[in-house]
Amino acid sequence: MCPLGSCCADIFSFGTMGKIAIVIHGGAGPDSDFIKQNKVQYEAGLKAAAQRGYDVLKSGGAALEAVEQAVRALEDNGIFNAGHGAALNNKGEVEMDAAIMNGENRKAGAVSMIRNVRNPVSLAKLVLEKTNHVLISGYGAMEFASEQDVPLEPVSYFISDHSRQEYVEERDQQATQDMLKERIHGTVGAVALDAKGNVASATSTGGLPNSLPGRIGDSCIIGSGCFADNRTCAVSATGDGEFIITNVVAHSLSICTEFMDGSLQELCDYVIQERNKGTEGQMGIIAVNSKAEIGMAFNSPRMHRAWIDAEGHIGVAIY
Repeated sequence: MCPLGSCCADIFSFGTMGKIAIVIHGGAGPDSDFIKQNKVQYEAGLKAAAQRGYDVLKSGGAALEAVEQAVRALEDNGIFNAGHGAALNNKGEVEMDAAIMNGENRKAGAVSMIRNVRNPVSLAKLVLEKTNHVLISGYGAMEFASEQDVPLEPVSYFISDHSRQEYVEERDQQATQDMLKERIHGTVGAVALDAKGNVASATSTGGLPNSLPGRIGDSCIIGSGCFADNRTCAVSATGDGEFIITNVVAHSLSICTEFMDGSLQELCDYVIQERNKGTEGQMGIIAVNSKAEIGMAFNSPRMHRAWIDAEGHIGVAIY
């Protein structure tokens, strides 16, 4: 039986019509000198991405479009590990993942192990809109990108001075078998509520620095790094991808929202601090629901984040 009673469907169908909100993240994990030295740039990038998505919502646009545009802004930035600022695997190559999900109909699209695509999140959205699939990877995803005429860039576009330096330093210091331990994580994501009461989520990553080639993280896994359902909430996760996958973090929050009492913020805290207590991995989540509640939680030293709530208040934080 629905915990909210027989009128549940009507509540989630109409929600708080007219209210809009957006939350974005730029990755969670260990702190670093680079983050401290570039704090102002990070904050400016987060604020600009949140505003870009919010402008879509404010003009009456759909949540799905808002999260795509917010994530595109982060992919284009270069300081975040997604798109322009992608990490290098242990062969010095770029492999990117992304996913997007519409809470109105629970349709999703995702891509994995792609190269040269300027905005992976937009390719994921095309998978949602143009195919009957959810996840396309590797050469198949690249063929699809070519068929859809998505903007491509040369390899050099995706390799920043920071990612190149990080690759060289860790290549010299780490053995291959240590590649999944003590990594600097990087992911970007967004969740949004539009004026029609629909929620959406998007997540994108430039990969794990010095990872094994072909490694797939949580960002493109629906239910782990990305999930959206009007009946519960929209979620984007970030942090140690392997732990986010095995703990199915995004869907866990959705289930808690459906069957447990508490505000969305309280349930975000529960999923990260209690349900995953003892988990070795560092992780964070952002969320929004059809009641215009927002939530953010993380167990790492920092999570880059920004939000514009239902009252139009904007916030930006790293620690």
